[in-house]
Amino acid sequence: MQTDGFFNWLGESIGDAIRALVDLFSDFFASIGIFIYEFIEGLSGSLGINTSLFNMVMLVIGLLLLLKGIRSFLSRSLIGGIVWTVIGLLVLSWLMA
Repeated sequence: MQTDGFFNWLGESIGDAIRALVDLFSDFFASIGIFIYEFIEGLSGSLGINTSLFNMVMLVIGLLLLLKGIRSFLSRSLIGGIVWTVIGLLVLSWLMA
């Protein structure tokens, strides 16, 4: 009977499709990891800092403090804008020194 050949072909076809799907997702997520790694390397290299997690967190905190200072300036709070901007600049200058 030919049913054995049909089911063998069907199993191989489904297995090949699953294998192609797994390879596609594997390559996709591997390339995302490479893109993130290269972005962090380029960013830290241009700023002159190490690529440690602590430095990246401090960079984000410093940028958020600067953003808070800009928002304070835009809401016409001169003292708050100066304070937040100076704190943000201190954090970023300490990080890049």
